[in-house]
Amino acid sequence: MAKQTIAVAMSGGVDSSTVAALLCARGESVVGLTMQLWNQRRLPELSAGAVAGHRCCSLDDVYDARRVAEHLGFPYYVVNFERQFEQAVVRPFVDDYLAGRTPIPCARCNTFVKFDDLIRLARQVDAGRLATGHYARIRRNPRTGRSELLRAIDSAKDQSYFLFGLTQEQLARTEFPLGEMSKTEVREAARAARLPVAEKPESQEICFVPNGDYAGFIEAYLEEQGSAVTAGAGEIVTPGGEVLGRHQGLHHYTVGQRRGLGLAAGHPLYVIEIDPQRNRLVVGEDADLRRDSCEVREVNWIPWETLEQPIDAEVKIRYRHRSAPARIESAGPGRARLHFETPQRAITPGQAAVFYQGDMVLGGGWIV
Repeated sequence: MAKQTIAVAMSGGVDSSTVAALLCARGESVVGLTMQLWNQRRLPELSAGAVAGHRCCSLDDVYDARRVAEHLGFPYYVVNFERQFEQAVVRPFVDDYLAGRTPIPCARCNTFVKFDDLIRLARQVDAGRLATGHYARIRRNPRTGRSELLRAIDSAKDQSYFLFGLTQEQLARTEFPLGEMSKTEVREAARAARLPVAEKPESQEICFVPNGDYAGFIEAYLEEQGSAVTAGAGEIVTPGGEVLGRHQGLHHYTVGQRRGLGLAAGHPLYVIEIDPQRNRLVVGEDADLRRDSCEVREVNWIPWETLEQPIDAEVKIRYRHRSAPARIESAGPGRARLHFETPQRAITPGQAAVFYQGDMVLGGGWIV
């Protein structure tokens, strides 16, 4: 029987390149796929001052991925997913900011592009599996027959937070070869394989926001589309409604933000709420940022189909958040209510709340 081909999602970085090298070393039939997600020539005014080489999915990354494929000797293709990426990631990113939410484009890209469109494309090149450079682990539960998602061994690099939306079909066809490795071990493996990207630094910025200016991107994108930010400057108020100043447009702010408010109150003030209905920015003290509950939507459960009974879990409300104990209960189809043991700081609409029990990812959803 012919060996089944495995596709490697190649970003041009050291992680995905090392995945390709490891698979080749174990005798796998490998094909490399790089996604062209965003036309770097769009919105050129945003590229001024951008640091070259510090964002993912650049043209240099495509070149590096091709060099790795040639070095290791397997077929390589660049696939154009610009339309899918704009519909599934860029447009929701803009809409979320305009609605007072703070989105996570990388999580949406994983769920709706990398592990959806890319898996479908892999099948077209006779690849039944997809391997990526994510730091996470997958295992099959023989009792339930379901795939389970786990944190990576290297806790400093763990990316399971961004993968909570993966379905059973996607998990069953996916491999994360780096999940058992540390970043140091990955670098060593890249050097041992003499990969041309072995010393390449990691990307830092979102691929379609080259200079890190999210608000500037939103304004330029809407202008390109023949539109504009409809709500401009508005009031900055206290929780009691006292007007303290004026904001420059709600898409410039996120919950928990302290700097850039333009207020001289004599003590620290933070954004505690973004109110797009009244075009108001509500600010308060640190204590006002703390809440002991929230609701999440579009919940994806991994070890089971639905939540039948309330459960206790550890919950991360941001990627760098230290997980906190919470009681999770169903709040209707696709929704859950979280009750934290202690109030959490800056629970931000648009961010993901991801549920863990030990190393296992139970699932997650988007904070309302």
